[in-house]
Amino acid sequence: MGELLDTIRYPEDLRDLDAGRLPDLAEELRAYLLESLSETGGHLGANLGTVELTLALHYTFRTPHDRLVWDVGHQAYVHKLLTGRREAFGTIRQAGGLSGFPKRAESPYDTFGVGHASTSISAALGMAQASAAQGEDRAVAAIIGDGAMTAGMAFEALNHAGDLNADLLVILNDNEMSISPNVGALSQRFSRLIAGRWYNRMRDNADRALSRIPGARDIARRAEEHFKGLITPGTLFEELGFNYVGPVDGHNLDELLPILANLRGMEGPRLLHVVTRKGKGYEPAENEPTKYHGVTPFDPATGAPRKSGGGAPAYTKVFGDALIEVAEADRRVTGITPAMREGSGLVEFEQRFPERFFDVGIAEQHALTFAAGQACEGLRPVVAIYSTFLQRAYDQLIHDIAIQNLPVVFAIDRAGIVGPDGPTHGGNFDLSFLRPVPNLTLMTPANEVDLRNMLATGLALEGPSALRYPKDKAVGLATSGPPSPLEVGRAEVVREGGGGQALLVFGPFIGAALEAAEEPDATVVNMRFVKPLDTELLTELAATHGHLVTVEENALAGGAGEAVRAFLASLEPEVRVSCLGLPDAFIPQGERTALLSEYGLDAAGMAAALRTRTASRPVARECPQK
Repeated sequence: MGELLDTIRYPEDLRDLDAGRLPDLAEELRAYLLESLSETGGHLGANLGTVELTLALHYTFRTPHDRLVWDVGHQAYVHKLLTGRREAFGTIRQAGGLSGFPKRAESPYDTFGVGHASTSISAALGMAQASAAQGEDRAVAAIIGDGAMTAGMAFEALNHAGDLNADLLVILNDNEMSISPNVGALSQRFSRLIAGRWYNRMRDNADRALSRIPGARDIARRAEEHFKGLITPGTLFEELGFNYVGPVDGHNLDELLPILANLRGMEGPRLLHVVTRKGKGYEPAENEPTKYHGVTPFDPATGAPRKSGGGAPAYTKVFGDALIEVAEADRRVTGITPAMREGSGLVEFEQRFPERFFDVGIAEQHALTFAAGQACEGLRPVVAIYSTFLQRAYDQLIHDIAIQNLPVVFAIDRAGIVGPDGPTHGGNFDLSFLRPVPNLTLMTPANEVDLRNMLATGLALEGPSALRYPKDKAVGLATSGPPSPLEVGRAEVVREGGGGQALLVFGPFIGAALEAAEEPDATVVNMRFVKPLDTELLTELAATHGHLVTVEENALAGGAGEAVRAFLASLEPEVRVSCLGLPDAFIPQGERTALLSEYGLDAAGMAAALRTRTASRPVARECPQK
């Protein structure tokens, strides 16, 4: 650990330092991040890029009294290190450890819990308005990345803040744009000028004087905006009512500190445009910022992962390869993703079919309605999206796609438990919120063969469909031939048992189910379809089995097990139905395999559910009544 970093536990300690020591502290923080994250993994590139900005913010603002609201939270690790959590930093994203995102329950310096993009300005505006209403002398700043600024929610908040003339600072962290030396020198001088007290005092005095002359204030405002627009990209923000400052080099503390000090003392909505470099100070991350955005444990000398990626491919990879195959056979197929090209497995698809690939940015609502428009004109769009992000576009799913019965396929990644990312990224609810939607076919592949064929199934339908799969490796089955459609609503009996019990599996748990079924000689069924259910098979099972156990990686409330129970209740059979799934709680961060075991979604949990009417594990229970 570094000499200076050893002396800093909280921002109060930081503010006791001479400003001239901050660059040295920045280098120590970078070294600490590199050393620590090479052991634990985590979000590396963005945090290396925001070291100086974080130091400048805590040095200038009176945190935690002043509010800093981080967007997404990928770039808030240095914030955690400076706010009393350095000793626990080795536990980040692990079970019982520090969250990988700001979390209100973790620290008073974490003013707002985040994980999804583009929420910071709205939250900070609410805080600023509440502080003003209560007479609090408090500065509020939202720190948002250029990617998150693409979302409509961010612009909704900017529009509202300008309308309220709120006391709010928005810091746009731009880590894609570079400043050439000439433009950079000019913009830095101009940024200092328009953030300075003299300029703003003169601006306010002139505004008051010109207000007495009809039309003069509007002319002066237009002239000022025209002058700024000549040398800055901030005209749009000015039109929304913000005083724009920037671009500023986000790694130059000599520039950042005086500008932030001036902006903190200003009133009204203002926006500081800061340019940073992802992976700053670590060459592999600077050269490949996407690759080093989120890392597993790695060798800091080479940047190579410590563990090989052998074995079966991830479900994400299986999906990406299958999409290429179906697109080669059908020119109508397109791939759409809301800023998740790499995460959703579409890199190779974009390379093969650039004219049929659409990354719409962090704009999930737009992604779905854009897909609806394509489907109206005869295309077959496939929307690759994380389960947790699909929640943000529920209205578009219902109103723009399902009501019109449009053939849009949803490839839902990260369904169920996500592990280290915790509750903000957990895909626990998609079966529950998709099940009630009319016209929608809902599928749960048990393996890579199912996934490939279910993609083909969705593309063959004349209405909307969804298939969901976890953040995990596939089973390892060999695939041969192109994907082919399945019979809709038809389950697969994997094991015929004679013990009067059956495991009805929705998703990738067939291997564990077969292991659990051996001793009690239970039947095992790959249900495949949540909607429509294979009601013919369920009727047969109810007549020949006394106990059915449903298995799903989804919340029990509203899930697949509840659908089975509701159907069987209509038959009034003499059969018990127990459910294994996720409880009525947000699933904490932790290692995926351990969490599946904790919630009974492994062979031991299924065996326990078969042994007794209500398993010993708390989540194996009678299905909720309709």
